[in-house]
Amino acid sequence: MTEELPKGWAWTTLGELAISVRNGIFVSRPGSDPSGVPILRIGAVRSLRLDIDDIRYTGLTSDDPAIDGSLLRPGDLLFTRYNGNPEFVGACAIVPTEVGDLTYPDKLIRVVIDEQLALPSFVALACAGGASRSFIRSCVKTTAGQAGISGRDIRAVPIPLPPIGEQRRIVELLEEHLSRLDFAEKSLGITLRRLDRLRESVTAPTNRITASSPDEAAPFPPPTGVDDGELPLIPSSWRWMRLGELAEVVGGVTKDAKKQSDPEFVDVPYLRVANVQRGRIDLTTVAHIRVSKAKAAQLTLQSGDVLLNEGGDRDKLGRGWIWEDQIPEMIHQNHVFRARINDQLLDPRLLAWHANGFGRRWFEANGKQSVNLASISLGKIKMFPVPIPPKAEQAAIAQDIEEQLSIFDNAADLGRAALRKAATLRRALLTRAFSGELVPQDPSDEPASELLARTKDTHAGGLTSRHAPHARSAVMAPKIARGVPSGIQEELPL
Repeated sequence: MTEELPKGWAWTTLGELAISVRNGIFVSRPGSDPSGVPILRIGAVRSLRLDIDDIRYTGLTSDDPAIDGSLLRPGDLLFTRYNGNPEFVGACAIVPTEVGDLTYPDKLIRVVIDEQLALPSFVALACAGGASRSFIRSCVKTTAGQAGISGRDIRAVPIPLPPIGEQRRIVELLEEHLSRLDFAEKSLGITLRRLDRLRESVTAPTNRITASSPDEAAPFPPPTGVDDGELPLIPSSWRWMRLGELAEVVGGVTKDAKKQSDPEFVDVPYLRVANVQRGRIDLTTVAHIRVSKAKAAQLTLQSGDVLLNEGGDRDKLGRGWIWEDQIPEMIHQNHVFRARINDQLLDPRLLAWHANGFGRRWFEANGKQSVNLASISLGKIKMFPVPIPPKAEQAAIAQDIEEQLSIFDNAADLGRAALRKAATLRRALLTRAFSGELVPQDPSDEPASELLARTKDTHAGGLTSRHAPHARSAVMAPKIARGVPSGIQEELPL
């Protein structure tokens, strides 16, 4: 690295600070039953956070040869080696003081730091920002949808190394500031989730006008073999209808790769599940497909069509919103249902809000779950019960809902802006810390260059007794370590 460092600092690499850099163990089918040594899941590691409760079980005892050498110790650093999301690759967390037998999978990398050279807590913080984090991001490669980083690149991560005394001062001050930011971000997250629940409550038409007793309520829809759960009481002036009675409900186009070269087909944009969010249509990325002219005409969306997802995670079944003719000639894929309301019986907003609120529980109850995905059939979704207010009341109800939603939206915008500001402040803190601007330098500290030179021979001689995991000092358990596990397997190549 050519970046200038403060006096007494030196550039080094993670590999030069490490006693060992090792992959985790491979367990073909870790289980949820508490049998054998627990093993961390990949998602347990996030930047400066380790979720020790996010575990499965190996079914192997701690003295099993497959586990030998892979148990985590306080102060071990864990890096995410592979992940579907490139943002999480290279994330680093530290193993805390209180950890029993625990190992880690082969999609994580464990790094054991030589405590004579660096505090593991300092190294973890360095890898979360500045030049170290930039280097990690530049090394991430994506193949077949899986992002990853090699052990060689982890070893090469540049670390700006101050003297040990200054490392301690930096860690202490950063932990103080970051803990405050953590608390603020957690509080903002709770507030935003509460706003989401309030939105859901406000947008449910049945929460606004209810009958005081069953005798004064509109009759429930007749049973159709679906699980309606406990339907709310609505005034006798309202009525219940099934979605299939209220609207024309159809599925979309199924992509057929073999027919994409047909010269008679036309190229049109189409909505996928990712485009149809709860309460909004996301057109950031719009895919195109080739279909017959007849199919394009049959599936072309019209303003006011309500779009509802057929599949995905179970809690996303039926989520959706209204098409407003943002893009001409748009159609929809087979995993997105279109409900076109008959004869303007209902304001489309009231249907979409009802589906996104009450519909969450209904779609989950009536959907089916495969190994990885949930889905609901066209026949089932046509049975979705919908409350219909008198035509004269619908516009007033929708306007009142939108006025209240605007208040919640403004509050949510402020909360998200505060989260962005917190993220900016976090980056600024880390940048200052690892450029020597956060704490004062002490001329009496031993320069990092001398420390590196003095321990170079020790590293060349291999691991000694003072490097043993059990001999580590208590200073290796900083507040930033929230979690546990890691293990080892074969040593990664240099």
